[in-house]
Amino acid sequence: MKEVLKSFNDAVAGIQDGAVILAGGFGLCGIPENSIKALRETGVKNLTVISNNCGVDDWGLGLLLENKQIKKMIASYVGENKRFEQQVLSGELEVELIPQGTLAERIRAGGAGIPAFYTPAGVGTPVAEGKEVRVFDGKEYLLETAITADYSLIRAYKGDRYGNLLYRKTAQNFNPLMAAAATTTIAEVEHIVEPGEIPPEHIHTPGIYVDMLIEGKQEKRIERKTVAQR
Repeated sequence: MKEVLKSFNDAVAGIQDGAVILAGGFGLCGIPENSIKALRETGVKNLTVISNNCGVDDWGLGLLLENKQIKKMIASYVGENKRFEQQVLSGELEVELIPQGTLAERIRAGGAGIPAFYTPAGVGTPVAEGKEVRVFDGKEYLLETAITADYSLIRAYKGDRYGNLLYRKTAQNFNPLMAAAATTTIAEVEHIVEPGEIPPEHIHTPGIYVDMLIEGKQEKRIERKTVAQR
């Protein structure tokens, strides 16, 4: 059985200054929002955060930016956060932008124990600076290294007490990859169920990758709400 925590503050209590954190989600979909809020309350500093994007100004990882807790952001998209732009331009925040597919594969490789791989994405662009280039079948490829972290903060729909996780629809996004690529994985789930309640063929993340579980209700904000005109 995995450790089931009662408090989000307890869940992130072990995260120290300078930690490297993988944060699941895509936009505001499937983000570990309660874990992020608790991390903000700890006040830990100089974090390196790896995520598809950095939330928005007042939600998700944007809360850590607001509190100036992030030293470096590794992401594929940052266009929804004005505070992010301001901190980069002022030199307060270091950023590494990675093509989205490359980011996903670097994280997947980290979880699979693969140290590096070649990809054509980024050849001939600033992404290629300082990286090894090889030619396969007449085409240039960049060597990209795997990504791992100290902690993964992920979000799932259901988790059983063995740590097996099921994600709901597009909230699956980066979460399964990140669950496998960290020393310690903290899973924020909407529902904790008993072993056997998740059919084996429906398990997206096996419990072997999960260290702690915590159940919480998510606000599930929408970045841009659009309704049909009648």
